[in-house]
Amino acid sequence: MRQAASLLHTVLYFLLTLMNSIQLVPPRKLELRQMPMPPDPAPGEVLVRLRAVGICGSDMHWYKEGGIGAMLAAYPTVLGHEPAGEIVAVGKGVHGVRSGQRVALEPSITCGHCEFCLSGHHNNCIGSIFMGSPQMPGLFREFAVLPERNVAPIPDRMSFVAATLIEPLAVILHILELTDIHLGDTVAVMGAGPIGLLTASIAGIAGASRIFIADKVPHRLNMARALGFDAVEIGKFQQAVMDGTAGRGVDIVFDAAAALETINMSIAIARLGGRMVLIGIPSEKELNVDVHLAMAKELNIQTVKRSNHNAHGAIELLESGRIDERIVTHRLPLEKTPEGFELLAEYAGEVGKVVIEVA
Repeated sequence: MRQAASLLHTVLYFLLTLMNSIQLVPPRKLELRQMPMPPDPAPGEVLVRLRAVGICGSDMHWYKEGGIGAMLAAYPTVLGHEPAGEIVAVGKGVHGVRSGQRVALEPSITCGHCEFCLSGHHNNCIGSIFMGSPQMPGLFREFAVLPERNVAPIPDRMSFVAATLIEPLAVILHILELTDIHLGDTVAVMGAGPIGLLTASIAGIAGASRIFIADKVPHRLNMARALGFDAVEIGKFQQAVMDGTAGRGVDIVFDAAAALETINMSIAIARLGGRMVLIGIPSEKELNVDVHLAMAKELNIQTVKRSNHNAHGAIELLESGRIDERIVTHRLPLEKTPEGFELLAEYAGEVGKVVIEVA
C-alpha cells in the first residue's frame, strides 16, 4: 500500500511539474509536447499563466525557413512572442503588479544597465534575450516566468485576444519614435497582412491624408478596403501610387513585406527626399537593392528592431477603439496551433491575424 501511494505521489508530482507547449521540430512541423513548468518566480519576477498568443510574421520565418537571416533555429523550439495572460504568483520585491492581474508581456528581456538601456533604447540592449528565438523558449505554452518590468497591466474589459495586438502595435509606435508622420502626408504600405494593416491604421491616426496599401492576396486587399485604405494589387501598385500623387510619389513608404520586389518598389514610389521604413524581415539573405535610385532621390531609409517598451501607448490605442480588431480573423486552441501556421503559410481561409487561445 505504501509503495502504491509513493508511486502515485511520484506520478502526480511529475504531472504537476509539466505543462503543454507547441514545439517546432523541424521546419513546417509543429507538435503538442510537454515541457517542464517554469520555476517559482525569483525576486523581481512574476509567474504568468498564458491566455492568448498571436502568430507573428517572424514566427512564420522560423516555421517556413528554419531561421531569420544568419540565425538558425535550434530544434525543438517554442515560438510565440505576442502574448497576454494573468499573473498567478509574484516573487519578493514585486510591488507594481499582483497575483490575478491581467497583463500583456514584453518578450525581450533586457539587462537594464548597458548604455542602450540607460539611454532609453532597450530594444538595442547588448545583452537582450528574446523569447521565441534560439535564445529562449517563446510563449506557445501554458506558463512563463518574466521580470516584473516585462509585464504591463491591461484593463479588465480588454479581452486577452485583443491584448495580443499590444506587442505588434508597440513595434509600430516605436517606428514613430524613429520617423514622424506629418499631418497631410501621403503614405504607402507594402503588405496588407496584420502588421501592414496596423501600420496603415496608425498612419491614419497620425494624420496621413491618403494611404495606399499593396498586397498579392485578394482577401487581404478586401480587408484593407473594408478598413478604408486605397488597396491595389502589387502588380498595379506603382502605377496607381504615381497616378494618385500626380507623379510625385508618397512622402513615406512602410514596407511590411520586405521582399526584394517590395523593397525596390518602395524606393521607386517614394518622392524625392522622401522616407522609407523597412519593417518586415526579408527571407533572402542577400538582396539586390536599387541603392543608386535611393541615392538619386536622397531617401531617408530607416530600419526598425522590435518595440521599445511602448506597450502603454498600444494599450491606450486599443482602449480608444481606434484600432479595428477585425484584423483578427481566426482564434484557435493551443492544440490547433499547427493549423493556424498552415493557414498563414498558405494564405488560406481568408486568414488575417491568427490568435492562439490557451485554455
